[in-house]
Amino acid sequence: MPSRRQRKVSELLHREISQLLQHETRDPRLGFVTITGVEISPDLREAQVYFTTLDDTEAEHTLAGLARASGYFRSQLARSLSLRHVPELTFKLDTSLEHGLRIDSLLDTLKAEREANENPSNPETDN
Repeated sequence: MPSRRQRKVSELLHREISQLLQHETRDPRLGFVTITGVEISPDLREAQVYFTTLDDTEAEHTLAGLARASGYFRSQLARSLSLRHVPELTFKLDTSLEHGLRIDSLLDTLKAEREANENPSNPETDN
C-alpha cells in the first residue's frame, strides 16, 4: 500500500504531466493521450506513468513519443515542482479498460448460459 507521501507525489505528477501534454508538447504522436495514473516507488525516484490513447492502433507510436519526451517532462517538472529528486519516468500503456471489458464479456456469457440452463425450452409445452 502506497504511503501518503507516495499518493501525493503521484497525484502531483499526474496533474503536471497531463498539463504538459495538453499545453507544452508539439509532437504529433502525442495527439490524443490521456494519463490514467501514476505509480511511484517508495523512494520516490521512479514513476510508472500509465496512459491510454483514443486510437489503439497508434499506441506504439505514442509510447515512442512519450519515451522520447520523458527527459523534457523531467526538466519541466524540475522547474515547476519543489521535489528533491524528480523521478525517472517510464511510460506504459494502460490496458485495464480492455481487461475490464473482457471480464464483463465473460460474465455476460456465463449469465446467459446460466439462464439458458435454468429455463430450458420444453418442446411439449411449446405446442
